[in-house]
Amino acid sequence: MKTRELGTAGLKVSELGLGCMGFSQGYGPTGSREDAINVIRTAFDRGVRLFDTAEVYGPYLNEELVGEAVAPFRDRVVVATKFGFKINRDGRQIGLDSRPEHIREAVDGSLRRLRTEFIDLLYQHRVDPQVPIEDVAGTVKDLITEGKVKHFGLSEASAGTIRAANAVQPVTAVQSEYSLWWREPEEHVLPACADLGIGFVPFSPLGRGFLTGKISSSTEFAAGDMRGKLPRFTPQARQANQAVVDLLESIGQAKDATAAQIALAWLLAQKPWIVPIPGTRKLERLEENLEATSVALSAEDLQAIDDAAARIPIQGARYPEELEKTIDR
Repeated sequence: MKTRELGTAGLKVSELGLGCMGFSQGYGPTGSREDAINVIRTAFDRGVRLFDTAEVYGPYLNEELVGEAVAPFRDRVVVATKFGFKINRDGRQIGLDSRPEHIREAVDGSLRRLRTEFIDLLYQHRVDPQVPIEDVAGTVKDLITEGKVKHFGLSEASAGTIRAANAVQPVTAVQSEYSLWWREPEEHVLPACADLGIGFVPFSPLGRGFLTGKISSSTEFAAGDMRGKLPRFTPQARQANQAVVDLLESIGQAKDATAAQIALAWLLAQKPWIVPIPGTRKLERLEENLEATSVALSAEDLQAIDDAAARIPIQGARYPEELEKTIDR
């Protein structure tokens, strides 16, 4: 697999990473630990060098899983994790917390669970409006000086926050949702990244599975699957948004590729410093996703996709109102 560089500090990663959240939460029954480790290690064998986790996934369980899975090749991969949520003794999220002392506690816990001496890429998971971003960036700067962290990242941050943080400690990567059916980062965040020399890491690049074509208006989500609570995944919204999948499938037919592969190839073609992190729990989906790196889209293909997508009004909000409030704008 080819590599790409995130930011200007020399952080090289595979052009596709692996989002690991789904191994522990978010999409219904999670499967066995052994199967999850097998997927992660197979991804490494296939060239993946960026693995994304967070303390809140599980919580804590995902970091432990990723730490065990990458232990045999820890020095050859980039492990990204995140801090920023307050988690009570029952394991529930009870708000945001990016106070400097809490950042340090979170990092020490992450280091222990990941079985590592340093975190390659540490993101603030969500911007905490109660803590100046300059204080957050300054704390991470100190952690970098101490050798506990190598690179600083932000997740779901606004352009203004990115610029303010970068002035204190250079930001290597920004992570936000970005795909053919969620293009808000193009307005302000991607231009800020381009201006400052910051890499961009799209999560949910396959629209939480919708852009694969495997979900229809009649699909029933299992208990614990977050998509059952998202406005964009109501049966009515799915029926309306099927037009996006139809577009991807039509392009794919001409390229001998699947809808998922076209969706990922489209992202890869946007900027050379964009590194999507699709997640999956299935080996066959992992193989399908990785083969997207071999799909070539010409300038004419990209223009045709953009022109057709512009005529498709996407139905349904990305998040319910309570989750939308946690997004920095």
